[in-house]
Amino acid sequence: MRQQFLIAPMVMCGLILSACERETEEEKVERTYQEVNVIDETNLSDVLLTAADPNEAVTYFRGAAAKNPDRIDLQRGLAISLSRAKRTTEAAAAWKKVTTMKGAANVDKVEYADALVRAGNWSQAKTVLDSVPPTYETFKRYRLEAVVADSKQDWKRADHFYETAVGLTTRPGGVMNNWGYSKLTRGQYAEAERLFTEAIQQDKSLFTAKNNLVLARAAQGNYSLPVVPMTQVERAMLLNTMGISATKQGDVATAKNLFREAIATHPQHYDEAVRSLRALEDA
Repeated sequence: MRQQFLIAPMVMCGLILSACERETEEEKVERTYQEVNVIDETNLSDVLLTAADPNEAVTYFRGAAAKNPDRIDLQRGLAISLSRAKRTTEAAAAWKKVTTMKGAANVDKVEYADALVRAGNWSQAKTVLDSVPPTYETFKRYRLEAVVADSKQDWKRADHFYETAVGLTTRPGGVMNNWGYSKLTRGQYAEAERLFTEAIQQDKSLFTAKNNLVLARAAQGNYSLPVVPMTQVERAMLLNTMGISATKQGDVATAKNLFREAIATHPQHYDEAVRSLRALEDA
């Protein structure tokens, strides 16, 4: 009888141990599935942040962040997607939230400042940049510092930050163009011309720099096209820009000739130049 009483508890123990083993195995399987899901989610996030339509990415990350409000990576994904979709006000709010979350870094503050600049909130952008330690030195940080200093007409700081930013990138064409435009607004036309020329040398596709270059030359009374790479359409557009500049400076005869040349150069009907020329002739 004693043996029977002993057997029953032993059987129960065996069942309990077996159940524990099965539970442990189930937990292992569940954990494996969770790990696979995380990997799949990471791959999906990478695709959405690069190749997907920005607004589709916004929808995905907004839903995922709502389900996992403590995950900073999903909130970052939402902020990046909003920035890509050019929804600047929403992007600024999303980046602000990222900067308050556990795991936020200096790079998040810089992205927040960038969103504020794009939204036109210059004073708040400066406040955010001032909160970034001076030891955090990146191209984007100094490019933003430069444009914010520009907005306040703090030319000395702007020049310092532009120069620093140029030294921190292998593709300085864009920031050189910004720096040149800063010089252009100050009336330093020769300096602006030099910077625009250097920007084009760095990146021959920068039409904005080409357009700014002819503005800087026209401001000095030079209405000849610069020797830079340009397509036939770009040539016509640059001639039109010079024509507009000549008109603003009261040089009507030169403006008419430039508009006529722009119309003749453009491979298609150039309505903008035609309208400008007719306006001058009617006047």
